Amino acid sequence: MTTPRRVRARLAGAAATAALALTATACGGLGGSTSGNADDAGAAQAAPELRPDQKVEIVFESYNLSQAGVWTDTINGLVREFQEKNPNIHVTTRPPQGGAQNVVGSIQSQMVVGKAPDVGQVTFGDLDFAVNSLKAKPLDDLVGKDTVRASFGGPHPFAPNAATLGDWNGKTYGMPYVFSTPVLFYNADAFRAAGLDPDKPPATWDDVKKAGLAVKANAGKEGAYIDCATASAGDWCLQAIIASNGGRVLSDDRKQLTFAEPASAAAVGTLADLVKSGASPNLTQAQAIDAFTRGNLGMVLESSSLQGMFQQAAAAGKWDLRAAPLPAFPGRAAVPTNSGSALMVFSDDSAKQRAAWQFIEFMTSDRAYTEISSKIGYLPLRPSLVDDPAALKPWADKNPLIRPNLDQLTRLRPWVSFPGNSYVQIRDLLLQAVEASVYQGKDPAATLADAQKRASGLLP
Repeated sequence: MTTPRRVRARLAGAAATAALALTATACGGLGGSTSGNADDAGAAQAAPELRPDQKVEIVFESYNLSQAGVWTDTINGLVREFQEKNPNIHVTTRPPQGGAQNVVGSIQSQMVVGKAPDVGQVTFGDLDFAVNSLKAKPLDDLVGKDTVRASFGGPHPFAPNAATLGDWNGKTYGMPYVFSTPVLFYNADAFRAAGLDPDKPPATWDDVKKAGLAVKANAGKEGAYIDCATASAGDWCLQAIIASNGGRVLSDDRKQLTFAEPASAAAVGTLADLVKSGASPNLTQAQAIDAFTRGNLGMVLESSSLQGMFQQAAAAGKWDLRAAPLPAFPGRAAVPTNSGSALMVFSDDSAKQRAAWQFIEFMTSDRAYTEISSKIGYLPLRPSLVDDPAALKPWADKNPLIRPNLDQLTRLRPWVSFPGNSYVQIRDLLLQAVEASVYQGKDPAATLADAQKRASGLLP
């Protein structure tokens, strides 16, 4: 991030730094220059069932494996369970080359030398590129559309809004895996010190401003940090804020950029006003997360992938952590978007493709989400698990932080991936314009219009 900051703070440690890398990954990976367009996404041959004695080795590349601790432990534990249930399939796990923020770049570079992962964890912001340039395999073709649809069902079916997030042109290319919606985490003790009611968290952006100013004036802490307005944050959460004000970033036909429309500019202007008024601190993402975990920041709008870390920090610091939904604009309902990723198949070998599908089925099963949600904090994409005493109900009853996230799942709008080989540059131009508007005092309408004009030249 190149924006100068007025406030300086020290990160609590390497764990927080790595966790932020994972958050940034969930907010959008890095693209490349391989050519491709929507018409290039073709069919794949069916992958036959494996014989009981047929030995297969597959490679699973996951950005969750870039961080030691709860992320790696949880995923590796599930991989071991899968291998115990499927002794004929051996799974080698690895993080992306170059780290958690190089998901697409890692897959692309390894494809060149014939070592692409058989299963890759790819962010939804990279969906267009993964399908059309990296040639992810349509799961419907590999195992049959009925089989894929059946995998979304069972005793605890997928949330309908989540099930289609990995679809492209009527086919499922990615099995939705882990994600969050924007959650407003807040320090209830700071609210009390500021004279606010912690049982009535901010519901609108006006409320956020008032609460942020009160916390700063009366509790001696910074107010509210919105982790949606910097280049390091990615654009998934920003898209939610823009959509909540009636704006959008891309036309429905995916041919025109629309992030400079008045509604979009006004949404960015609201974030800028929070900073200008002093209700929101001028911090980097890392500084804000550090301040919140130390109990020195009243609120942070963030992904639930950091929920586990926040809970540990609150317990250690003996402060009251709570969660609320995405704030709304006056007269409008908030429109949450999703962060996160899908599991995709990149192998050309039919046996590995079938083994990859069996692995994906397990990693998106009731058992897997019971582990992933309770230990990491991601949304259970099979939401009825939280009502099952044999699954997530005991955990959910003790962890009400999950409720705002679950409620927002019912009205989810998909994170939009930009088209073409230059999609990362388009996204960067948008985020740089937003950051300049929010933290450098630039005019949102003019700055976004200039960025949109330049980014439009990068469309395919």
